[in-house]
Amino acid sequence: MFEQRRQNYFKEVKDLSISFLFSGVAPQKSNDQNYHFSVNRSFFYLTGIKQQNVVLMMVKGNEKTDSYIFIDKIDPVKALWDGAGLTFEEASQKAEVPLENIKDITELEGYLNGLLSTNRRAVYGMISSVYLDLERQSEISLPTKAHLFADQLKAKYQYLNIKTNQLILAELRTVKDEFEIEQVKKAVEITKTGIERIMSHMKPGLFEYELQAEYNYVLNKHRTTPSFDTIAASGKNATVLHYIDNDSKIPDESLVLFDLGVDYDYYCSDVTRTIPANGTFTKRQKEVYEVVLEANKKSIEWLKPGVTIKEFNDYGKQILIEGAKKLGLIKEDSEISKYYYHSLGHYLGLDVHDVGNYAKPIPEGALITVEPGLYIAEEGIGIRIEDDVVVTKDGAINLTKAIIKEVKDIEAFMKK
Repeated sequence: MFEQRRQNYFKEVKDLSISFLFSGVAPQKSNDQNYHFSVNRSFFYLTGIKQQNVVLMMVKGNEKTDSYIFIDKIDPVKALWDGAGLTFEEASQKAEVPLENIKDITELEGYLNGLLSTNRRAVYGMISSVYLDLERQSEISLPTKAHLFADQLKAKYQYLNIKTNQLILAELRTVKDEFEIEQVKKAVEITKTGIERIMSHMKPGLFEYELQAEYNYVLNKHRTTPSFDTIAASGKNATVLHYIDNDSKIPDESLVLFDLGVDYDYYCSDVTRTIPANGTFTKRQKEVYEVVLEANKKSIEWLKPGVTIKEFNDYGKQILIEGAKKLGLIKEDSEISKYYYHSLGHYLGLDVHDVGNYAKPIPEGALITVEPGLYIAEEGIGIRIEDDVVVTKDGAINLTKAIIKEVKDIEAFMKK
């Protein structure tokens, strides 16, 4: 699987090039503690390795391609404190790289110097380009290993053409294989269990964080973690898109919006359901809910390969516009921005907001969320319904279909 992914990658880069991806390291948190390590997703996509301080080097010559893994040797003393890490043999099996191509991380610089020297040109040719995973950086972000490495290469080998492989990796990762879909299905199944536990414990007067705790209990039982900060927003809080305080008491006759997900071995689910705190929708809540549900269901039915993200967004938005008019919220189409202020969906996979070329049509095999919503702050009503779907040549397959969302099903479940 990983060898095939790298072969697909090699087809997209220039001849006479070297590509580097870094697994990353956990940043320091305090004097004697680091943050939890989370592997670079593109590195993981091409190797399956989750360990810190590992480098993937891929060389594409005129007629020859090779992959190399540079990794720490086992340190017996370090192993007593932090675990041994992968042996060279284990790294070879995991990444599907020949054992002779697994090297000590301390050899990376010397090995690269050799590849770029004149006496190695007979093997690959004269290397002229280097591809790095140059992620976008904000003004306050620390430079990544890839950015630092790029600066070192520019200083030492001024003739090299430094390129980013961000878009190449994004397009490869957009199309999911069967293994990836199965991983997301496992994340979805745990999400379903967590949502049902929330609903089973829901009642007015609880604090939002108490229901979040019920969800976290399920994730802990399955040895998984949230794929993003859980949103448990009651009443007017649900009109704030990224509300994560989760510290309000849940009023009677309010709706509670849960936007949550599971990280299952780095593959993510992302689901939103909106539930009445006392188990029954009011007449107005039901009217608004049905508009959002219609946009959700029709957008899933309409979604197919070849449509653009813009067309997808416009389709769902128009349903919400017509529904908002019937609800008496707006008169003109442009007014919808007061009650709906986000896009209809995003790519999903190794990241919750997964990489992808949003300028291109949605390809067959893409995994995408469908999440229309209406947010009426003056009425204390915020509703979003989000599903995770795979786009196939025959339409969209809803991976979260078993997580109930019909009014009658929600009310029946709550009455239990």
